[in-house]
Amino acid sequence: MSSHTRPAPTPSHTIGPFYGYALPFPGGPDAAPHAHPDTVTVHGRVLDGAGAPVPDALLEFWGPDAEGQLPQQGGSLRRDPVTGGFLGRNGVDFTGFARVATDADGHWVIRTLRPGARGGHAPYLSVCVFARGLTHHLFTRVYVPDAAGSGAEADPLLAALPAERRATLLATPEPHATYRFDLRLQGPDETVFLEFS
Repeated sequence: MSSHTRPAPTPSHTIGPFYGYALPFPGGPDAAPHAHPDTVTVHGRVLDGAGAPVPDALLEFWGPDAEGQLPQQGGSLRRDPVTGGFLGRNGVDFTGFARVATDADGHWVIRTLRPGARGGHAPYLSVCVFARGLTHHLFTRVYVPDAAGSGAEADPLLAALPAERRATLLATPEPHATYRFDLRLQGPDETVFLEFS
């Protein structure tokens, strides 16, 4: 190599995704105890600004129980005493936490307890989104209507948003205690994301 020849630049790198390693765990989407009568299923897709699915996002959910109480007990994960790996949840305790990765179509699904209203807020689940291209995770909420219709009109956050932006935080009821909620990371229908300072 001559002294005047410069090496070609290395290709640029994207941020991640590395979420499939060590973060998902058996039973991660199942926050609700098995066969609990207040269990609901919440599902949807993570979409980019062009409406294409994001196949490698990771979502974390936190929520209260049906009475609106935040869980106070520790985690319900069990470890294999031999390998140290995760065996999954114990299937009895409700910790209010779920973690799920999106599939190849950007789809995700969790099973949790129907959140109860608390502190003047309509029933909601808190969500944290990790995805490729994000230098920092995003926070949002999924408002899940209760049997009475939700009381969303009195929620301070929802009341502060224009109607078209408010709609990006509302889950759509489907049959069999199931709700649909799509997360749009950019574009005209971008989900409302929250900033904490």
